[in-house]
Amino acid sequence: MRVISALFSMLMPGFGQIYNRQFIKGIFFVILEHYVNASANINKAIQLDFNGFHQQALEAVIYDGLLFYPGFYVYAVWDSWFYAKVGANKTKTAIPFIISGFLGEFGSIYATKIPIPSLTTGLLMIIPMIIGMIVFRKQ
Repeated sequence: MRVISALFSMLMPGFGQIYNRQFIKGIFFVILEHYVNASANINKAIQLDFNGFHQQALEAVIYDGLLFYPGFYVYAVWDSWFYAKVGANKTKTAIPFIISGFLGEFGSIYATKIPIPSLTTGLLMIIPMIIGMIVFRKQ
């Protein structure tokens, strides 16, 4: 159940909360995700980046919104994953997600210096989250 909840949040922040029956929080996260995504042109930048137009992607994105997004995204995934299991250790399970958030921020800050910035930054965020979910799956 925890993995399904986290996967829903990875697809769209807020869906994991809705899956966990935290409807108000889930709807708030979905609305916030759409607002930040639209205000920062994140989808446009991803589309350009994946089609090989890396410089245009970097020019299209609005960094004020982009720098908020990794922390919000990682928090939404952790929140849905953590609350899917009663009694999980909040302090320990948050560590890989915090690392993931920092890596996402650094990827966003140094996007001009890394190849395929949106994919690289996404992987920098998703891989530590998955490792954390595997390591802490029993807690």
